Amino acid sequence: MPIVSECFFPVELFEIKSSLLLVTKSMQCKERYSHFQAEKRPREQLLAFGAEKLSDMELIAVLLGSGSRERPVWKIAEEVLRVFDSLDDNFRADEFLRISGIGTAKAALLSAALELSRRKLCPGKKKISFPSDVYPLLTHYVDRDQENFFSLSLNGAHEVKSVRLVTKGLLNRTIVHPREVFAQSVAERAAALIVAHNHPSGNLQPSHEDREITQRLKQSGEILGIQLLDHIIFGEEGYYSFLEEGEL
Repeated sequence: MPIVSECFFPVELFEIKSSLLLVTKSMQCKERYSHFQAEKRPREQLLAFGAEKLSDMELIAVLLGSGSRERPVWKIAEEVLRVFDSLDDNFRADEFLRISGIGTAKAALLSAALELSRRKLCPGKKKISFPSDVYPLLTHYVDRDQENFFSLSLNGAHEVKSVRLVTKGLLNRTIVHPREVFAQSVAERAAALIVAHNHPSGNLQPSHEDREITQRLKQSGEILGIQLLDHIIFGEEGYYSFLEEGEL
């Protein structure tokens, strides 16, 4: 009886399996980057047009470099962006380790990038003389699909001490509470405050709720001795200043 090797494997079947494996890996790779068209992938965009042309999520995708087997890079970048928006000056690397697809190396990279930008691009060097000086500090938030409300604490020379995200979501008097808005300014012994929020719709005209919130914050600032200088509504097309429009 002829001896049949246990390692015998038809060549044709091996080639078919190999081809299927290559196709599967190729599809997985395409899935990871399908969110970005070839000519619009963040890294290529950055090299071609400069980092300032990229959205926050695209910049994070460049830092991450790649996704994981389970999650494409843009999905991880979206979640990292949400963490970025919620961080204060006391952030820790382990904030990023809670995100699926982020290991110690990428968590350390993101933390290092944040700390370097904080040291080199500290907003405290920015003096506010006109409402238009505030807009560049917030333009990277114009692509958010929710309303984000910010407080900017200023010293006596009207230099920015901090920019803080107070809350996000549909804004109303309950969510935008003076206690939360002025908390950082009180802690920093700020002399003045500017508040701002984005309108995802692109319509920069203030709502009735926006006007009510502004007046409530103005009254609270008078009690606390921290003047509310302006309330700015911003979007991709520019901004609306309550001060410039004579509403404050």
